[in-house]
Amino acid sequence: MLIHWQSHQEYLNFLHETKVHLDSSQRTRLRLDFGTVKEKLCLLDLDPVMRYLSQFYSTLGRPAQNQTQIIRSLILMMMLGFTGLTAWVRKLNADSLLAVLVGCPADSLPPLGSYFDFMDRLWPQDKASQRTGRKDLFPKDKNAKPSKKPGKGKKLPNKHSGITDTMAAYALEHDEFPFHFEARLQQVFRLAAILPSRKDGLIPQDGLTLSGDGTCVHSHSSPYGHKVCKCMENGITGCSCKRHFSDPDARWGWDSDEEVYYFGHTLYMLCSHNAQTGVDLPLHIRFLDARRHDSVSAIVSLREFRSVNPDIPVRNICLDSAHDNYATYGLCHKWEIRPFIDLNSNRGRPNSIPDTVSIDKDGTPLCMAGFRMVNWGYCRQKHSRKWRCPLACGRVDSCPCAGTCSSSSYGRCVYTKPDWDIRLYTPVPRGTEEYKKIYNNRTSCERVNNRVLNDYHLHDMGIHTRKRYSFFTMIICICIHLDARLKKRTKQKP
Repeated sequence: MLIHWQSHQEYLNFLHETKVHLDSSQRTRLRLDFGTVKEKLCLLDLDPVMRYLSQFYSTLGRPAQNQTQIIRSLILMMMLGFTGLTAWVRKLNADSLLAVLVGCPADSLPPLGSYFDFMDRLWPQDKASQRTGRKDLFPKDKNAKPSKKPGKGKKLPNKHSGITDTMAAYALEHDEFPFHFEARLQQVFRLAAILPSRKDGLIPQDGLTLSGDGTCVHSHSSPYGHKVCKCMENGITGCSCKRHFSDPDARWGWDSDEEVYYFGHTLYMLCSHNAQTGVDLPLHIRFLDARRHDSVSAIVSLREFRSVNPDIPVRNICLDSAHDNYATYGLCHKWEIRPFIDLNSNRGRPNSIPDTVSIDKDGTPLCMAGFRMVNWGYCRQKHSRKWRCPLACGRVDSCPCAGTCSSSSYGRCVYTKPDWDIRLYTPVPRGTEEYKKIYNNRTSCERVNNRVLNDYHLHDMGIHTRKRYSFFTMIICICIHLDARLKKRTKQKP
């Protein structure tokens, strides 16, 4: 039962009133050691979050206490670089000034168990199916490590052929995918981070450019499990008894950058870049199976982002070559999103392009001399894109075919139709300055991934299960939004 939560104004009043009673050394410490984090916490309005979460509390039983303080405490924990919840709760109880920042008197801080209860409340999966208890056992070879490597610079292929087509078709017919246990976390993230950042002008009201990418998150659990049988005591070695796995969601995945297998999860995020402030913001967080290909993860994430944020229209999406498939292009076409996707060099020439047209690897027509022709805009009368002679346009100084290609001073023209191939002939032509400028936003996801894993130490946290990883990543991403909001306000100060 949730009777009362501390409103944002009550929190600000609490800080002001408590500060008056601090001694000079504490006020100095508050200003010098915690001045920045205090400013960020003052920007954090949790009132919309609690209004949303109130529906998940029973109307009976003992009232839940200090729920906003728990959220604020976790955010403060990540801001101060703590990687363990138990150590953080001990520190919080030992430092009255930290309790003030959380919004609690030192004698009424939430106990450790309340943090875990709060996390569980935001994960709608029933506990029976989570199977994380010591009595939940699995075969010893549950996580057999693959022996075959994909090869240099390659990712693990999709397990099922045509899976991207199937997922894209499902995304067009449904608002979300099954087993969407992150739904509550994504709503909390929207209310606590995305909407305030949008109000502050860090996220455009329309014409949003997204970038998407997955990253490897290594689990701190053993892939081989823990024995619970007494075979070893009885002198039996190498038994095949079932074992306990502290992170049953973790799997073996392929790290294409390091070219090694890793045991853990895939974190897939959709991000945006704000050029005026120079910040990169996470907008959607999704933990998926480590074996899941980025092409599938992107379809799932984009569908969920549109469902969670129906009021934020997406104009462009920037992806790497792992997402180069017709299903993704078709989905973007249906949703009126302009795709900026790096081409996979392993794909050949599409059969739909007439043999009379010579093209480069990105679909740009080539002239008789082999030069790339010049994009001359879209011709509405022909419903085609027009390409002109590079010599006539001044892009090359000379051409061996100048006398035979065309007798006109205007030069030879070639027309390409978008319906020839939606992959090659995108709404913004590949190779143009506009395409290059927008595609540069793709690296924002890589920078956000680095902040999550390294700056905020997700890789150093000794946590297990997708539930815990998803929760703490959401907390970290709220911190990143608070960083950006404070940065913008600091720049605006005279």
